[in-house]
Amino acid sequence: MIQRIQTVFLLLAAIAFFLLFQFPFAISDIANPGFLADKDFDIFDNIILIILTVLGGVIALISIFLYKNRPLQIKLSYFIIIIGILLILVAVVLFYNEAANIFDKVGIKDGLGLFMPFLAFIFGFLAAKFIRKDEKLIRSADRLR
Repeated sequence: MIQRIQTVFLLLAAIAFFLLFQFPFAISDIANPGFLADKDFDIFDNIILIILTVLGGVIALISIFLYKNRPLQIKLSYFIIIIGILLILVAVVLFYNEAANIFDKVGIKDGLGLFMPFLAFIFGFLAAKFIRKDEKLIRSADRLR
């Protein structure tokens, strides 16, 4: 059913993914040539980050409406978790590969976008947990009939 708690978690995961369009991963004090030219490192600095963010958000929104097909909804929740992990890994690898030579010259602070993939990961995990719980409840009710 659409009014279950996993719907809230899936919606929060989608919001966490889409908030990455607003909040950067890291903020620099000084503009540098390259990816810190606009003083922030966000998803717009690499096409892979944009694709992973849109994919994660869209899958979270689609899985909300697949409440009648719980096994598929669980698989999509696991996929949301994987996309969250991939987004974190790709952002860290890109950041450290491109920022290795400027760490001593520029003060870099964490942005709010750094925590959004972690939130999406947690919300995807919680959604999968509650979907499994519903599936277990329905299977036990079917045994009683």
